[in-house]
Amino acid sequence: MKISCVIVDDEPMALNLVESYVEKTPFLVLKKKCSSAIEALEFIKNEPVDLLFLDIQMPDLTGIEFSKMLPKETRVIFTTAFDQYALEGFKVEALDYLLKPFDYAEFLAAANKANTWFELVKGKQQKIVSEEKEFLFVKSEYKQLRIKLADVLYFEGLKDYIKIWVKDNPKAILTLMSLKSLEEELPETHFMRVHRSFIVSLKNVEVIERSQIIINDQRITVSEQYKPKFLEFVNNNSL
Repeated sequence: MKISCVIVDDEPMALNLVESYVEKTPFLVLKKKCSSAIEALEFIKNEPVDLLFLDIQMPDLTGIEFSKMLPKETRVIFTTAFDQYALEGFKVEALDYLLKPFDYAEFLAAANKANTWFELVKGKQQKIVSEEKEFLFVKSEYKQLRIKLADVLYFEGLKDYIKIWVKDNPKAILTLMSLKSLEEELPETHFMRVHRSFIVSLKNVEVIERSQIIINDQRITVSEQYKPKFLEFVNNNSL
């Protein structure tokens, strides 16, 4: 995942130093460097960014004042020569606070903190989108088929192919896809991988017998690798 960023500082040397740090950090993408908060504000109006490396003590508009005008999805790492602003930075929920002069190791630690934060946020957003998904389109026999997830009993992996078993259909739908890539698309609250070759619909599990799941008369073994997670699901839904 790439994080788009803007550097804001009224000191040219500080701008260039942070720019050099951004350029050597693989997950950061520099969109612009600005010598004032006013300049940055005009830029962000037209091109939203993820992260600001923001000096605090600047003329006209301070970094603290500017940070309060930002959209909530844009986060801030403050860069300043004055440690008395740390509490102010905390109040506006800055991701980190770099005290000048700072080296690349300190910069990278702050950038990694931002990276972790964005990964968590993006992960939650993707999970929400995934859990709202009601169907998949899959290619089968030169056609795109709309598969309603509520009708799926289980997925069976066969090397580079997947068999999709659905309700009221004695014949499986065959599609070219890996089980791993499919697993990433499915809502984890409704589907679970229980074997190297099987992902099951949790709501369609009819019987659990020892280490086997029975769905529509099909017996599917829960392998040791996936057993702890499956048992947790069973325990959480037991009377």
